[in-house]
Amino acid sequence: MDEILKYFPNLTDIQKEQFEKLDFLYHDWNEKINVISRKDIDALYTKHILHSLGIAKIINFEPGTYVLDVGTGGGFPGIPLAILFPETRFYLIDIIAKKIKVVQAVAEGLELKNVKAEQMRAENVKGDFDFIVSRAVTNMPDFVSWVKTKIKKNNKHELKNGILYLKGGDLTEELKDFPKASEYNLADFFEDEFFETKKVVHLPLKFQS
Repeated sequence: MDEILKYFPNLTDIQKEQFEKLDFLYHDWNEKINVISRKDIDALYTKHILHSLGIAKIINFEPGTYVLDVGTGGGFPGIPLAILFPETRFYLIDIIAKKIKVVQAVAEGLELKNVKAEQMRAENVKGDFDFIVSRAVTNMPDFVSWVKTKIKKNNKHELKNGILYLKGGDLTEELKDFPKASEYNLADFFEDEFFETKKVVHLPLKFQS
């Protein structure tokens, strides 16, 4: 929890309480339904929560922003971002029902009113979004093919509407067909060695009617 406060010192009392509760909620649910690997659950705040919040170092979501989290797993990056941006709406989807069950329970336990979670394939999602976030569920070309028709027309941020993707390693090959993609190194924001190769990729996508 101290790590979160170190990098996000301006949290409200409610946000601090919600971030603190994540530890109990995920440990409790992980014993019933394994959504986080055993070795990672003890590094929950670094490898899952802070990693998810890397997106918040790149963008400050405006109130009323609508964000789709594809392949959310146990709720990352959607749940930590929903705590940080209570006036942004988050729609978390995954194809695995038991993972969505955990996400729904965690959102309920935190009384997050800005989170909706459903078992759903990205291709089947109706509606459009300012941003689509994810943590490395697949390669970028496939991901773009799933979500390219789900982007809102009007931008309300300096960063253009599109994808915000958490990924690690050398992405030269994967992004070669996306010249407009920008990479942000999380090591520039967070000190832990876990972040040395971790990045946020922003890929603007045009609205398709």
